[in-house]
Amino acid sequence: MDRSLTCASTKLPVSRAIASRLKKRSRSEHRSLGVFTEKVVLVPYNAHHVPKYHEWMKDPQIQEATASEPLTLAEEHAMQRSWRSDADKLTFIICRPFRRRHANQRNDLADHGIVAPGGKTRLEDELDAMVGDVNLFISAVEVEEERPDDINEIHIHNDPHADSSATSTDTSRPNSSIAIGELELMIAESAYRRKGLGKAALLTFLEYTVRHESQILEEFHRGRRTAPIGVPTPRSAQRETADAAKGGPKFGYFTVKIASSNRGSIALFEALGFTKTSEQESYFGEFELRLSRERLVREHGAEIQRTYGEGLYECSCGECLRPEEPAP
Repeated sequence: MDRSLTCASTKLPVSRAIASRLKKRSRSEHRSLGVFTEKVVLVPYNAHHVPKYHEWMKDPQIQEATASEPLTLAEEHAMQRSWRSDADKLTFIICRPFRRRHANQRNDLADHGIVAPGGKTRLEDELDAMVGDVNLFISAVEVEEERPDDINEIHIHNDPHADSSATSTDTSRPNSSIAIGELELMIAESAYRRKGLGKAALLTFLEYTVRHESQILEEFHRGRRTAPIGVPTPRSAQRETADAAKGGPKFGYFTVKIASSNRGSIALFEALGFTKTSEQESYFGEFELRLSRERLVREHGAEIQRTYGEGLYECSCGECLRPEEPAP
């Protein structure tokens, strides 16, 4: 599903103060972080965002571009709770920075107007600054242990549409599981399309994802182990042991599916290094584009380092659930 209407260095740690607080709190604390650069601010999708998001999704053009069906407000709230708590999903609301920065200001969420000095959100300003959202769906697929350099040539063994004649018969190479992140990007406010916000939001989101991928993927794998279809095999258990030795699990690649008619979105992702898996569109009229994690880090590692920052985001509306709290 394409929601595109129109990096990632792992060497930059979260500030010591934030890191200390993260260690003392739940592993899902990364879901309570706000992220910012000089061009864009990303905040967790909370209950107070839902009414405006609901209005966006009433637009027939947005429904068509995102392949979405209209929901009731109650259904939208239920969807928001799912996005905040499900281990295989990650989402941020995209906001434009709306407070002018000066040379003597600190580079934190307060400088961007998202939180007041006490750490609480400025709800009225924040709602006015909302322009879209960016999402990640996480899945795992079985691949051959010895992977080719070209991410587009990885053979996915559980792909129901794969050509059975292309399946490898070489049993000497064991299979393992890799994590895939499927991206969605939407700039819903038409006045802010084609102004670079989509690119800035995407790179910022990918930077966040790579920095916190160990936490994100550990949550995902715990969720898989609790599901009947997610019982780990001995091979996947070995993979988790190997991941731990390397500093935690990592994504194999990121992917996006875009309608073949959405040339602007295709151009955006190709400009960031994503490549089509095929020049032939799918049965659903879409192209799939992929970017390996290694290439992401190599080619975009320094692009947003100068202004990237994170801060704990604590909603002041009184309606928003923390990620670890059960939905009513």
